[in-house]
Amino acid sequence: MKRCGFDFDGYTFGSILKGVACAYRLDLGQQVHSMIVKIDCMEWEGVKVDDGTFAPLLTLLDDAEFYELTMQIHGKIVKHGLEFHNILCNALITSYSECGSIEDAKRVFDDAVDSRDLVTWNSLLAAYLVHNKEALAFKLFMDMQGYGLEPDIYTYTSVISACFDEAHKNHGKSLHGLVIKRGLEKSVPISNALVSMYLKSNNRCMEDALLIFDTMESKDRVSWNSILTGFSQLGLSEDALKFFGHMRSMVEDIDHYAFSAVLRSCSDIATLQLGQQVHVLALKSGFESNEFVASSLIFMYSKCGIIEDARKSFEDTSKDSSITWNSIIFGYAQHGKGNIALDLFYLMRERRKIIPIPFVKRYTLYWED
Repeated sequence: MKRCGFDFDGYTFGSILKGVACAYRLDLGQQVHSMIVKIDCMEWEGVKVDDGTFAPLLTLLDDAEFYELTMQIHGKIVKHGLEFHNILCNALITSYSECGSIEDAKRVFDDAVDSRDLVTWNSLLAAYLVHNKEALAFKLFMDMQGYGLEPDIYTYTSVISACFDEAHKNHGKSLHGLVIKRGLEKSVPISNALVSMYLKSNNRCMEDALLIFDTMESKDRVSWNSILTGFSQLGLSEDALKFFGHMRSMVEDIDHYAFSAVLRSCSDIATLQLGQQVHVLALKSGFESNEFVASSLIFMYSKCGIIEDARKSFEDTSKDSSITWNSIIFGYAQHGKGNIALDLFYLMRERRKIIPIPFVKRYTLYWED
């Protein structure tokens, strides 16, 4: 940029924007953006505008407050004749969606009829699913195949993730059949999506989920965590504990999701000894202060009747999450210690300005009365 004493070309300028986007420095991004939108200034600087100029900035615009800014950038893109550049079409669809306008995302998709690729279709598919428009997502999935495009792993995992309620149950089974027909059942991400779909469905098909899991030649941490969480959420606590034992021998690193799930199962059957053993493992793994693990520890100790250890687990956290606050407040309320629960409730609001979840608020209001 000559004004700063440097002579940057369009490629270098685009690289700066990409670095800004990766660092997620919105303040700096807006400063750089102000230079981009002032076309006269850019021409004076001698910077050529291309897709590499706008695409990195569009990745920053992911909230409703940036909607007007996205529209302004879109206008500049059109003015420079770049609206049919594939990279920018895809980025605009995602940005409009994340800014809350599925209509504008669809409009960009429709206008890009001659420059769409699989990423373009996947971008709109993701946008529909984010906005809970599953019916449109399924239709788009069919349309893209009608246009001769072969769905990729991202396409399948996205659309399968939408098949968790009764209304789309048949879609899920059809997609499972299509995955087998296309020979994609060995794909770990797709198999994980199918496992999750069966576990989230209204009739909770644990058997179907286990069948997929058992036939997977390769499993990742998500695969194991999905089954473990499924056992835990379905109240199959003993199965969850047995599975966790098997998981420890097969998975090198147990993460906080697994610890949280198995601790919940320990709570359900009030098995203090096993819960303490899992606590030691979490401690050795460095997850004891994780908000989900800490919340599960608080719940487990409270359920086993040891509110003192529940409080100790709470005190070991950074106290910056409403999850752990709500857990300890609920624990004290369950133990009939309403005054302490109420004191914590007010302390939480004072320190964190957190709105409590409904059941905690009901308990504290009861003790106020």
